[in-house]
Amino acid sequence: MENRIKELIENALDKLGVNNFNDFIIEIPKDSKNGDFATNVAMKLAKVFKKNPRDIASDLVTNIEKDNFIDKIEIAGPGFINFFINKKYFESIIEQVLKDENYFVLDFGENKRVLVEFVSANPTGPLHIGHGRGAAYGDTLARLLRVAGFQVEKEYYINDAGNQMKMLGDSIVTRYKQLVNGKIEEMQDGYRGEYIIDIAKKIYEEYGDSLLDDPEKCFNICFKTGLDEIMKSIVDDLDDFRVSFDRWFSEKSLFEKGVVDKALSILDENGYLYEKDGAVWFKSTSFGDEKDRVVKKADGSYTYFASDIAYHLNKIERGYDLFVNVWGADHHGYMNRMFGALKALGAPDDILKIVLIQMVNLVKGGERISMSTRAGEFITLRWLIDEVGADAARFFYLMRDHNAQFDFDIDLAKSKSSDNPVYYVQYAHARVNSLFENAIEKGVEFRLAENLDKLTLDQEKEIIKKIDELKKVIKAAATHLEPHRISYYLQELASLFHNYYYNFKIISDDYELTNARLNLAKAVAKTIKFGLEILGVEAPEKM
Repeated sequence: MENRIKELIENALDKLGVNNFNDFIIEIPKDSKNGDFATNVAMKLAKVFKKNPRDIASDLVTNIEKDNFIDKIEIAGPGFINFFINKKYFESIIEQVLKDENYFVLDFGENKRVLVEFVSANPTGPLHIGHGRGAAYGDTLARLLRVAGFQVEKEYYINDAGNQMKMLGDSIVTRYKQLVNGKIEEMQDGYRGEYIIDIAKKIYEEYGDSLLDDPEKCFNICFKTGLDEIMKSIVDDLDDFRVSFDRWFSEKSLFEKGVVDKALSILDENGYLYEKDGAVWFKSTSFGDEKDRVVKKADGSYTYFASDIAYHLNKIERGYDLFVNVWGADHHGYMNRMFGALKALGAPDDILKIVLIQMVNLVKGGERISMSTRAGEFITLRWLIDEVGADAARFFYLMRDHNAQFDFDIDLAKSKSSDNPVYYVQYAHARVNSLFENAIEKGVEFRLAENLDKLTLDQEKEIIKKIDELKKVIKAAATHLEPHRISYYLQELASLFHNYYYNFKIISDDYELTNARLNLAKAVAKTIKFGLEILGVEAPEKM
């Protein structure tokens, strides 16, 4: 309806000689007395026409074509134009939601190809709660973009090359040697988590002390076993978190296939590389970076930045319309050089969006829990899933804007009360199922999309308007890459429905009214389920 009203206003503007004017909004008034939809277009046009906004509004209303769904149009206040929509329109929304499984699916994305790369944690240890927030965001963003009409693929970039991976291998070698000597001692350097000892024990059980005589073989086995074991734990944790990937992309493959050398060759041909102190540098200051960056060291080894450039060249060659990189907030300083590298490669402007995920703090018993990856004291994603469940973990991660740090309250996430947002939303869905069970027990014969004219209450209209608003929320969330808008929306819809349930009798002796309200309830349940599916959260039938 907002699109229809916008079209009617634009047609009226054309009649008044104003073309391509879109600096106005159409919104749902907080007070239904001011109509079902309102626009500020007349006030925005005051400078154009140099007239009183109310006079402009009057001219516009005179030129707005009659529409079957609009009962009346009024001018209010300094020049707002309020639209009152007739009942048939709201009845049609309920009917479409109940009968069309794809009612909330949009074509906004125009089938453009999008690659969402997220998590991509170095396989040097288990995923922690910070990775969990990025995982929930990235997976939900992909679901959201698909619903909005994009072709989406999800990818995990495995950093299986470089110094941190060498440190992983060295850490396992140290623990293996300690096991051979029969004494586990404190390590000063490397990764010191208990999981490193567990990996070393597996190697010791298979090889005994036979690796001590061959340091190269010892390192290679420790490195490969460590990488395999940690990646397996990452995959298992993500599976239980309902996060899957279309592709697991190896950094090492970029070197094996010569993509790193190819990328640097392109940069060199385009005039963005130079040599200094025996190293090769990228002119990242040409693109707003604070200093130029080394891509190849004096010893001939490549930097992480070099392989990242090659990885993005590979993305370009795969033909995506948009890449979305989901990174931790600590990568903020890395953004300019990455944007610059893409421009230097000749990539289209705006092909890359980088989303920074802020930190999450765990709160239990009113106190924050600290974590340190290197010392092995981090709180794992596995612990969180086991503690509160995947539903609560995902919903809580997605309750806040990813740009803001937030405290994840473990006790609240486990509570079964209306204070717990995920419980509150899921219970609205389960409550509808309970209503239908009650109706069956009372012999009510439900008829789909019938008697909708009995939905005459203002509260019922507000619920219907909120249901239809999901399309607008999906479009806005996809446009701004902000899936938390879906969780906000679901809490608002659940609140409207719970209040309606408590204040009005849904199942009564009036069959037609009962059937109408059951249809409304069913539409609410379908809408909530659709929204929860975007978030990767289940919609239970019973609670």
